[in-house]
Amino acid sequence: MEKIVQQGLLYDFYGDLLTEHQKTVYERAVYEDCSLGEIADEMGVSRQAVHDLIKRCDRQLEEYEKKLGLMKRFNDIRQRIETVKELLGQMDSPEYGFAEERAKAVRLCDEVVDLL
Repeated sequence: MEKIVQQGLLYDFYGDLLTEHQKTVYERAVYEDCSLGEIADEMGVSRQAVHDLIKRCDRQLEEYEKKLGLMKRFNDIRQRIETVKELLGQMDSPEYGFAEERAKAVRLCDEVVDLL
């Protein structure tokens, strides 16, 4: 299951760098959970050709991540924002004051996460 999630995330970040043909096959395999045989029949190629294409796409997407690191940066930023939200939540008591400002900061954190 973790591999499928990883494939989906890599595709979300770098899928547009694949060719249309690669995207079609990869989406059918990963997102639509079609078998190699089903995809091969639709495309008029062998199961081995579909398997090789999916593996090649996996390697390409992993290579893009290795070079560009967008997914890692995304996860790092998201984790830091969650830490800020936790700290703001810990300060949620009358002794700290600034309740409205804390609430606004939490909303801004949520907005930043949505932008990512």
